[in-house]
Amino acid sequence: MSRPLHRGVSGTRNSGNSYDFWDSQVKDKAEKEDLDRNRSSDPGYLSLWFPCRFFCPDNSPSKYGTTDIGFASDPFSIGSPRSRHKLTVLFLKLSLVVIVILALTGSFWWTLSISTSSRSHIFHGYRRLQEQLVSDLWDIGELSLGPSRMKEIEFCPEESENHIPCFNVSENLALGYSDGNEYDRLCGQGSRQSCLVLPPVNYKIPLRWPTGRDVIWVANVKITGQEVFTSGSLTKRMMMLEEEQISFRSASLMFDGVEDYSHQIAEMIGLRNESNFIQAGVRTILDIGCGYGSFGAHLFSKQLLTMCIANYESSGSQVQLTLERGIPAMIGSFNLKQLPYPSLSFDMLHCARCGIDWDKKDGIFLIEVDRVLKPGGYFVWTSPLTNVQSFLRNKEKQKRWNFVRDFAENLCWELMSQQDETVLWKKTSKKNCYNSRKPGSGPPICSKGQDIESPYYRPLQNCIGGTHSRRWLPIEERPTWPSRSNLNKNELALYGLNPEELNEDTANYKTAVRNFWSLLSPLIFSDHPKRPGDEDPSPPYNMLRNVLDMNARYGGLNAALLEAGKSVWVMNVVPTSGPNYLPLILDRGYVGVLHDWCEAFPTYPRTYDMVHAEGLLSLETSQHRRCTMLDLFTEIDRLLRPEGWVIIRDTAPLIGSARALTTRLKWDARVVEIESNSGERLLICQKPFFKRQAI
Repeated sequence: MSRPLHRGVSGTRNSGNSYDFWDSQVKDKAEKEDLDRNRSSDPGYLSLWFPCRFFCPDNSPSKYGTTDIGFASDPFSIGSPRSRHKLTVLFLKLSLVVIVILALTGSFWWTLSISTSSRSHIFHGYRRLQEQLVSDLWDIGELSLGPSRMKEIEFCPEESENHIPCFNVSENLALGYSDGNEYDRLCGQGSRQSCLVLPPVNYKIPLRWPTGRDVIWVANVKITGQEVFTSGSLTKRMMMLEEEQISFRSASLMFDGVEDYSHQIAEMIGLRNESNFIQAGVRTILDIGCGYGSFGAHLFSKQLLTMCIANYESSGSQVQLTLERGIPAMIGSFNLKQLPYPSLSFDMLHCARCGIDWDKKDGIFLIEVDRVLKPGGYFVWTSPLTNVQSFLRNKEKQKRWNFVRDFAENLCWELMSQQDETVLWKKTSKKNCYNSRKPGSGPPICSKGQDIESPYYRPLQNCIGGTHSRRWLPIEERPTWPSRSNLNKNELALYGLNPEELNEDTANYKTAVRNFWSLLSPLIFSDHPKRPGDEDPSPPYNMLRNVLDMNARYGGLNAALLEAGKSVWVMNVVPTSGPNYLPLILDRGYVGVLHDWCEAFPTYPRTYDMVHAEGLLSLETSQHRRCTMLDLFTEIDRLLRPEGWVIIRDTAPLIGSARALTTRLKWDARVVEIESNSGERLLICQKPFFKRQAI
C-alpha cells in the first residue's frame, strides 16, 4: 500500500544534546590574594559588597570555601561567572519586589483618582499591563531556577511509550483499590510527566481519513496478536491482522455484521434503517466499552457522532485503537465516579457486551446512564444475559435480568423492544412520571443541591439527576442535525447568550480556519518546493482528522471546520477554570468534556493531529495555578502525533513566553501577527518526528 502525501517534514530526528551556560574558571592562589588586596582598597567594591553581605551572609567557617578539585573559590567573587549569575538573580529579585510594591501602590491611588465613567476606557490597557507583568514574573521565575531549566527536555524511557499519568494500576493496587477500581483515574502531585514521549521504534504516520478508518499500523498501538484473535467483544472481533497492518475493511464478512446490527437497532426503534436515526432526534451516541470503534465508524457515514469510552488498558486498549482509526474516544469508567459530562448530554447510550454488570451496586451504574441521557433518549444493551432462551437453563441469569428490567422501569424507562440478545429502552420525556411511581420504588430524585449539572469526577450519586435542569427537552422536539448546531434565540437564552454573540464567534472562526489552512501550507509542503511565481498549494481537506480544542468556548472551531468541509472531529474541552459552556456544545450536536489542564488528559500518547488553544494561557495565568506553562506544553506534546500541529492564540507577552518554551520541547515554531488585533499573536508549531533508536 502506498503511503499518502506527507503531512509535514518527512525527515526524522534523533535525540539532541544539552547546553552548558556557565563554565567555572580557576585562579591560582597568588592571583587570588593579589585580587583580594586590590578589592579591599577599592571603596566602590566595598559599597557593592556590603549589601550583598547583608542579604546573603557567608556562613562558611573560613573566608573562602574549597572546591572539589582543591582550589579556593570565593562564592561572591565579582570575576566569577557563577557569582555574576547569582548577583544578577539577586538584584532581579530585589528589583522585582520594589516594582511590585510600586505597581500595587500606584495602581491603588490611580484607581481612586479616576472617575467611574473613564474606567471602562482604560480597563483593556490596564489588563494588558497586568498580563505583561504576569509574563515577566513567569520569565524571571524560570531564569531564577538556574541553567538546568533552560536545557532541552529529555526523552522518556521506552516503558513510557503508552503511559498515561493519573492511571497507574500498580500504585492504585498498593493504595488498596480492587474489584476493578484499580483502573480508575487517580491524579496526585506525582502524576505529571516531565519528559517527552517518543513513539515506538517502528511507528509510522497514520494513513489519512477515510483510509485510516479501515487500516492502521500495528506498530502504532500496543497490542499482541493473541489479543487480536481472542477479543471477545462483538466489535472487537471485526478486524484482521495483515503483516504490518490491522484491517477493518468493509469488504470483510465481519463488518457486514455491524451494518446488520445497527439496522436491527433502527427497526427496534420503529425506523426503516440507521439512516433515519437523525429524523428520530439521534445525533450523539455514547458507546460504552466500544470494542475497537467499528460501531461508531459505520455510523459516522450516517452523520452520527459516537463517543467511545472504556477503562484504561495497558495493552490492547479499546480507546487507543479507536482513536488510531480516527473515531472519538477517551478513557472513562463507571466504577466509582460520575463521568465528566453534564446531565442530559447524549441522545443514545450503547453497550454491546461492554463488560459492565448493570445489576451490581444496587443499580447505581444505570442511574448514571439515566443522568447523561437526554429526555426521550435510548439505551441499547446487547448481552447474553438478555437472551430469553438462556433463562430456562440458568436461574441466576434470570434473576439478574429481572433486576435490571425492574430497575429500568422504576427509572421511568419504557422497554420498547427485545430481540435475541439486544434490548432497547426509551427514557421518559415527562418529569411527572417520577412522581407517579409507587412510594419507595426506585431511586429518589436528586435535590437541587445534589443535582449538579456539570460534575467533575464526583462520586456516583444514588438519585435521579437532571430533573432540575432548564435543558430538559425531549430529543424529538429538538431541531434535527445539522440545523441543531445553530440554536435559536430561545435556546441560547438558556445559556445566557444571544444570537449576536454566537454569530460573531462563528464568523471569527470561519476566518480563522481559512487562515490556519493557508498558514500551515508552507509547513506541510516544505519537502515539495514550489516554482517561482506559483502560489502555495492548498492543503487537502483530509489533512487532519483528530482535533483537540483546549478552550472550546461555544464550539466555534468545530462548527467552522465542519462548514468548511474538513473531514475532522473535534474534542471540545471546557477548562474547569473558566466559564462552562459544555452543555451548549453538546446540545449543538458536538462532543466534548470538562477538564482541569493541571492534570493529564484521559487519553493515550500520540492521539491528536492538531491541538488548538485560544485564550487558554490568559485563562490559566489568571487563576491560582498548580502547574506551570511548561507542564501544560509537556502534556500537549504527549497528546500530539509526530508531525502534528499546535496553534495557540493569546496576548503578545504570553505568546512570547510560550515561544521560548518551544525550543526546549524541540518544536518547529513561528509567531504570526494578527492584523485585526495588535495586542494578540498566533503561535504555530509543528512537532518533529523523532525516532527511537532500535537496540
